[in-house]
Amino acid sequence: MSIIDRSLTFAMTLAGAGVLSLALVGGASAYDGTNCKAPGNCWEPKPGYPDKVAGSKYDPKHDPKELNKQSESIKAMEARNAQRVANFEKTGKWVYDVSKIPN
Repeated sequence: MSIIDRSLTFAMTLAGAGVLSLALVGGASAYDGTNCKAPGNCWEPKPGYPDKVAGSKYDPKHDPKELNKQSESIKAMEARNAQRVANFEKTGKWVYDVSKIPN
């Protein structure tokens, strides 16, 4: 086998592998298993999942007291920060611990 025959065989093998890989990549990217209503809007409920969650077995039934805990803690945090800022503006020193701020 001459050098020309080997290079021709190698080139043809390489070209065939390239065509095969392009065909596989194109086929894999063509279908991703979802039915999208619009690009990026591909959520589908599983079979048996209700259209309306409220009142179904999937309804988490959150307690309003539990939901208000975060807003209450945020209000308390903002009040502490206001005390820190007021003390800083008055004295020029930052005190993190609110209990150490003199009244």
